[in-house]
Order: sequence, then structure tokens, then C-alpha cells
Amino acid sequence: MVETKKIAMYVVVVFVLYTIVTSPTRAADLVQIGFEGISDAAQGVGQFMTSLIK
Repeated sequence: MVETKKIAMYVVVVFVLYTIVTSPTRAADLVQIGFEGISDAAQGVGQFMTSLIK
């Protein structure tokens, strides 16, 4: 089971590195989309907590 996890992790790392090397613009766009999603989620949680206090 541990060996399977190691192999899967290596495959994911190789895929990410391959994507970054072959298409850095697209990789940067995906990272930006991810950070925007995290930011929107954090703002939503903040608004929810603020509405609970009011």
C-alpha cells in the first residue's frame, strides 16, 4: 500500500513538472484560478462569520 502511494505521488509530481515545462502560461493560469478560488472561499467564510456576530 505504501509503495502504491509513493508511485502515485511520483506520477503526480512528474505530471505537474511536465505541465509547467511544456506550457508555463497555462500552468500560471491554473495557479491563479486556484488562488482566486481560495480567496473567494475565505471571503465567504469571513462574511458568514460577520453575519453571525451581527
